[in-house]
Amino acid sequence: MNQRCGFTAIIGAPNAGKSTLVNALVGSKVAIVSPKVQTTRMNVRGVAMRGETQMVLIDTPGIFKPRRRLDRAMVNAAWAGAGDADAVVLLVDATDLAANPQGHAARDTDAIIEGLKTANRKAAVALNKIDTMKREELLPLAEKLNAAGVFEQVFMISALKGDGLNELSDWCVSKMHEGPWLYPADQSADIPSRLLASEITREKIYLRLHDELPYATAVETEKWEERKDGSVKIDQIVYVQRDGQKAIVLGKGGATIKKIGELARVELEEIFGRRVHLFLFVKVREDWADKREHYREMGLEFPEE
Repeated sequence: MNQRCGFTAIIGAPNAGKSTLVNALVGSKVAIVSPKVQTTRMNVRGVAMRGETQMVLIDTPGIFKPRRRLDRAMVNAAWAGAGDADAVVLLVDATDLAANPQGHAARDTDAIIEGLKTANRKAAVALNKIDTMKREELLPLAEKLNAAGVFEQVFMISALKGDGLNELSDWCVSKMHEGPWLYPADQSADIPSRLLASEITREKIYLRLHDELPYATAVETEKWEERKDGSVKIDQIVYVQRDGQKAIVLGKGGATIKKIGELARVELEEIFGRRVHLFLFVKVREDWADKREHYREMGLEFPEE
């Protein structure tokens, strides 16, 4: 049987559920997830096997109207991922679209559709979170999206519950081409260990401090030391922009940062399959989002002004 391989880009407005969908299709966690808007900052590749077909799923940052340099870098990364892909899936939060037809997500989705038209790019659209909606609410949304003229197929799915994912996966597989696999069959992601470690810690920060912590927070893996006993020592810096934010991350008596470190360490040990010694340091750097080296650490191109 001939091997097939290709790339599928998952695009959409912020918080549509792209990382949850990629993790579900891969069958393991390759992208961090939190309720915070724009958790994903770079293109993360997950690898899904379907028989003799290897599908490389690109989890992209949310596409929205950028205001800052970091915003532009993320949106550029998302469109680049879509441009290079064999298949593109526009993921839409159906609950948000139905409840707020003139809201941010609706406007961002309309802008993405216009971007696909401009690029003369066909795609599939997936209405997500259908497990929380009635069918009569979904049909008008599907009809409106279908009328855009850029979608080959409309899918109704729940990335969290798994509904409709087989049909969506079958469509993606049909777009893959004959050719050798790019990764070993048992590899689930393509992300450097240092960067993955930073992302896991950033996820725990967002989950722990979702309502308290501002958007501009970064985690950098500063040191990675392999030890003779097979364990690894990881030093990470958490960058914030103000002293008040540093106090929030540290917590009273350092309790918050200690808990974040514990949660991150447990997950990293599970991912790497060995003991992890994780040390977190919080630093204030007001202009970190304008420093070229931080973009390289995050896997993003640095956009010039």
